Amino acid sequence: MAKQKTPKQSERRELTGLEKLGLRVSAMINSPKAQAEHCVTVHRLDTDSDEAWNAVIELLAEEDGIDMTFNDDGSVKLRWHLESENDQQAEELAPVDEMVVQNLAEAPF
Repeated sequence: MAKQKTPKQSERRELTGLEKLGLRVSAMINSPKAQAEHCVTVHRLDTDSDEAWNAVIELLAEEDGIDMTFNDDGSVKLRWHLESENDQQAEELAPVDEMVVQNLAEAPF
């Protein structure tokens, strides 16, 4: 007997451009190399819309402790600092971009 799909299974929602970009930036920031070096360079892909790119850059710019350098090639270098030993322990528990990911998930657009 063939298994019928329930409405929830057949109505799989595709990620928006903003969500895809947010996940990509989050993965880059959370990579072991970026966490060890406290920096990462984010490149804009041809598939990233102006709206999604600008929204993510704006959210990152609003975060305290993140320095942004805009490169000639269109990429953005993100740097973050450890203020004290307590911050280093907090970083081990929660990645730097946790608030950015929450903001992206809650974005109304």
